[in-house]
Amino acid sequence: MTVGSGDPVATAAGIPAAGVPLATGRTECLSAPPRLEISGVRKTFEGKRPVEALAGVSMALAANEFVSLVGTSGCGKSTLLSIVAGLIDPTGGDVRVDGRPIDGPGRDRGIVLQTYTLFPWLTARENVAFALRGERMSAQERRRVADEHLDLVGLTGFADARPRQLSGGMQQRVAIARALCYKPSILLMDEPFGALDAQTRLLMQELLTRVWEAHRLTVLFITHDVEEAVYLSDRVFVMTNRPGRLKDEVRIDLPRPRTLELQESPAFLQLRHRILASIREESLRVEPGIGM
Repeated sequence: MTVGSGDPVATAAGIPAAGVPLATGRTECLSAPPRLEISGVRKTFEGKRPVEALAGVSMALAANEFVSLVGTSGCGKSTLLSIVAGLIDPTGGDVRVDGRPIDGPGRDRGIVLQTYTLFPWLTARENVAFALRGERMSAQERRRVADEHLDLVGLTGFADARPRQLSGGMQQRVAIARALCYKPSILLMDEPFGALDAQTRLLMQELLTRVWEAHRLTVLFITHDVEEAVYLSDRVFVMTNRPGRLKDEVRIDLPRPRTLELQESPAFLQLRHRILASIREESLRVEPGIGM
């Protein structure tokens, strides 16, 4: 199925609808083309026993929209994100950014993975500045941009620290700063907080919402944590078991800016229950004995 991105949302809940000025003063136009369009994407990994990972996934993400993908393990979430990132080629279908087909990785897409992928011999500032090496700017300008983005993620004062001197949450902040420093229009995140303890994970979720509200970029976010998906997202897609397809689309009509207290509200709990029930249904297809 192809999912549009221009549907109006519940203005009574305080969410900006298409055509309504956002907090930053930017305006989303109802007729604007999608920022990211995934059309009929299929992926089969060849081998002695070919594995069909994705079977015709289509979705459209608007500019400044935060969308999460959830589903059972092995349903193809990370495969889809890798295709959007340009790291692997689809077997069929295509991916377009601002109407243009992608051809491998690009500066229009930033990537943050669960592993921090920092260079251990570089400082936090140098790790961020490394992403700017292809830009036409002086070393002084790269340093300024790196410091600006470290400040954005709350790491002022840690620019000269090396990864081993930083906690897991702080290392992931450096990774986010690095992904944002060259100003991509799309941020791709694959379980970025999965390796963090519960308290640090909550803090990182709050940080990410602040960064997203400041930058207003399109985010495609992969997670196994349903509460995290509801808290962060404008829409949540549930994927089927392998081969992955889109099973359900849940619009998150909750007011922004969001606080952790919102997770106790009846509206939040109802959305969480709906998504969990959809995932559980897929789990029972794999192991029908669960819950019997």
